[in-house]
Amino acid sequence: MCRHIAYLGPEIPLGQLLTQPPHSLVHQSWAPQRQASGTVNADGFGVGWYAAQDPVPARYRRAGPIWADPAFADLGRVVRSGAVLAAVRDATAATGDGEAAAAPFSSGRWLFSHNGAVAGWPDSAAPLVSALPPVDLLALEARTDSAFVWALVLHRLRSGDEPGQALGESVRELAGAAPASRLNLLLTDGDTIAATAWGDSLWYRTEPGRSTVVASEPYDDDPLWQEVPDRTVLTASRAGVLLAPLEDPASSPTPDSARAGAPPSSKEPCT
Repeated sequence: MCRHIAYLGPEIPLGQLLTQPPHSLVHQSWAPQRQASGTVNADGFGVGWYAAQDPVPARYRRAGPIWADPAFADLGRVVRSGAVLAAVRDATAATGDGEAAAAPFSSGRWLFSHNGAVAGWPDSAAPLVSALPPVDLLALEARTDSAFVWALVLHRLRSGDEPGQALGESVRELAGAAPASRLNLLLTDGDTIAATAWGDSLWYRTEPGRSTVVASEPYDDDPLWQEVPDRTVLTASRAGVLLAPLEDPASSPTPDSARAGAPPSSKEPCT
């Protein structure tokens, strides 16, 4: 599992968002309060940020724990941004991918993070491989479930899906193939944020017209924090936040039952 956070708002030092709050992302790396699985996020970290007038974000990623990197403290002190995505990682399984396995993943203007795990990886995801162009598979940054999830999302974005739609449909595909998966996804292009709550905690804090933060868990006790219900897709900008339910594939009617007017196959029939 992981913890992640995205911010849109006035330019601030990265440290004001990631290291200074009492329950900051750095603190969550060793003492998360609401994490559904795992206890320590020490298998890498990363931060991506946008500079003014440049749509392509910069990234800083490392394979070790965030608290053990003294350079990050300097980075957080001097780098300022109005759009940030950062994550700390708890690896589902050991790999040799190093910092390439640490979020955020990126392509063009996009930054992406996955908090969770694809159940039964990699076998469970095999049926979804045919949906991707071969070049996308060859270009995976790491041999991890998160890198594959990013490939699915990115393919949808390139095909014209809106951010929330790309995340929501990817989650439905993955949950259909691997029902026990935890699929909290986080995406930004520097102007908007999209996220899903699917199996783990997700919160947001917004001051409409000024700033919005979306995070795995609150970094302080501000009463503005609101919890996102499970099975939800969130879309946000600096103006505010919208929530919409995400239907579980297991609760969707099959084509035969829909034609017959029967209830969804996962529910008991009415008597």
